[in-house]
Amino acid sequence: MAKGNNSEVTEFILVGLTDSPELQALLFGIFLVIYLISVMGNLGLIMLIHISPQIHTPMYFFLSHLAFVDFCYTSSVTPNTLVNFLQEIKRISLPACATQLCCFVMFAVCEVYMLSVMAYDRYVAISNPLLYTIVMNRRVCVQMVVSTYLNGFSVGLLQTFLTFHLSFCNSNIIHHFYCDDIPLVGLACHKTRYKDIKTLILFILAGFNTLFSLFIILVSYIFILFAILRINSAEGRKKTFSTCASHLTSITIFYGSVIFMYIQPKTSHSLDTDKIASVFYIVIIPMLNPLIYSLRNQEVKNALKKTLEKVCSTIK
Repeated sequence: MAKGNNSEVTEFILVGLTDSPELQALLFGIFLVIYLISVMGNLGLIMLIHISPQIHTPMYFFLSHLAFVDFCYTSSVTPNTLVNFLQEIKRISLPACATQLCCFVMFAVCEVYMLSVMAYDRYVAISNPLLYTIVMNRRVCVQMVVSTYLNGFSVGLLQTFLTFHLSFCNSNIIHHFYCDDIPLVGLACHKTRYKDIKTLILFILAGFNTLFSLFIILVSYIFILFAILRINSAEGRKKTFSTCASHLTSITIFYGSVIFMYIQPKTSHSLDTDKIASVFYIVIIPMLNPLIYSLRNQEVKNALKKTLEKVCSTIK
């Protein structure tokens, strides 16, 4: 950690979402309920997929890892945010801040690539149904998931390493409710070449990972659309498209919020807007994904029904 103004920063102060004690108490209750739903939903979905042989397919293998990423993604920030709602001064130590940043970036990158992997899986399933199990065999699925995690870990570690080798000589107050990269870079000393390089790398990696994963998704769904249009019966087209409905909903919510954030004019863009967008990414979406895949997916509902029936029969 570099020194600034002859002093070494050992902790940061988080501004949080609001200064109002009444609002903080209300937000604590709301965030706690959402987080509990997210944890139970994602871990429950992982467990359901694990114990239900009828859904041991590549699609649900990837879905279980998406649920795991969502659980880790929200858990990297939300528990600390809940604690901070109960504190007047929201301190976070330097190691804890670095760990939070690394985990957040890692699982954010894993999220976008897991969604793109799932899009490719749907493309193979719909375009080549007879070869699906051969193309998407166990080895290929594991390699795709491991590549996603390795990429996320590499980006998270690199960004954290570069950020915490900056010199923080302006302030230790982070204008956010967690340790995010952009506010941290903003605290660094002005007019340094290293800061410019770090900022450039930050935007290159963020832009590349977001756009490249979105490109994979768009190309996959273009081919999926062509495959669906080649199906003769309307019922067949509807049934095939329904297998993509849950995934399309997740993609629309996630990338829709990203696009909404970045297409705003600079005059209306602010740190408060970033906070609201971050709440949506980190808190809301990880709660919605398991609900979307549970409520909109008949196979998941059937697996849950059979599991509950087994549990009830065992109790009786």
